[in-house]
Amino acid sequence: MTCSETDSLVGQMDAFMHHLATEKGYTANTIRAYFRDLSDFQEYLKRQSARGQEDRAEPEISDIDHLTLRGYLGWLFKKNARSTIARKLSALRSFFKFMLKHGVLEKNPAEFVLTPKLAKKIPSYLSVDDMFRLLDSMTGNSILELRNRAMFETMYSTGIRVAELAGMNIEDADLANNTIRVLGKGRRERIVPIGRKAAEAIANYRQQIGEMSPRGALFLNRFGDRLSTRSIARILNQLARKCGLSVPISPHGLRHSFATHLLDAGADLRAVQELLGHQNLSTTQRYTHVSIDQLMAVYDKAHPRS
Repeated sequence: MTCSETDSLVGQMDAFMHHLATEKGYTANTIRAYFRDLSDFQEYLKRQSARGQEDRAEPEISDIDHLTLRGYLGWLFKKNARSTIARKLSALRSFFKFMLKHGVLEKNPAEFVLTPKLAKKIPSYLSVDDMFRLLDSMTGNSILELRNRAMFETMYSTGIRVAELAGMNIEDADLANNTIRVLGKGRRERIVPIGRKAAEAIANYRQQIGEMSPRGALFLNRFGDRLSTRSIARILNQLARKCGLSVPISPHGLRHSFATHLLDAGADLRAVQELLGHQNLSTTQRYTHVSIDQLMAVYDKAHPRS
């Protein structure tokens, strides 16, 4: 690739994709998503150049400023949801940051461009297939890899909060009876059943840490201290990106997935309430939802005039 090619927008996009693959370690799916978003921006710039009757194959990087981005966002608003616009702007921010670091840009044109406000909505949750894909991607045998599998198998198996997971001690996991003791909100204690896969993952991890754990903490960081909720969220985010999940997922999203999958399979709402540790049923009703397909199936089966 010649110098002029690397200085072009297309050349910089290619360099950025290489950076994401080799230095960031992003998956092929994630890189393709970045490329699509940047290609949309490139297409917008070409249209604007054509409208201005400028005779060039593609726009110059030096032409891009905050006004260009505001025009692009206005164009996107005509046909895209706010969440899509926010994602595309995020991709551009990363791209401009890359070019700024490598001296291609003197300043970041996205610095003063505001991200569209997003409506509050139900936390993301994974489909059963995506959940299995995430959990089955954790196949390593190092202490940290065994810890990660044990943590997230436990979260999905029990639906416990991330703070409840971080607060678990070794003695809280009664693997002989497939239960764990959970200290929830208001220091209310409850006993929650745990599945075979999660119990096996905890047993494998616990065997590796031996006597390392201070004050009985079960899930430890690389320094042997109790893992924080923020670290758990960061680890989950890294694992989700590594296996190419299209839906962003948080520890709260795993709890939401747990409840949704149970309800979709026909579990009683009050049983789910107990498992989640909610005092009021109304909290569980707001927190969970049943897919419309499941609702329609129940309606068609049960209603006499369906």
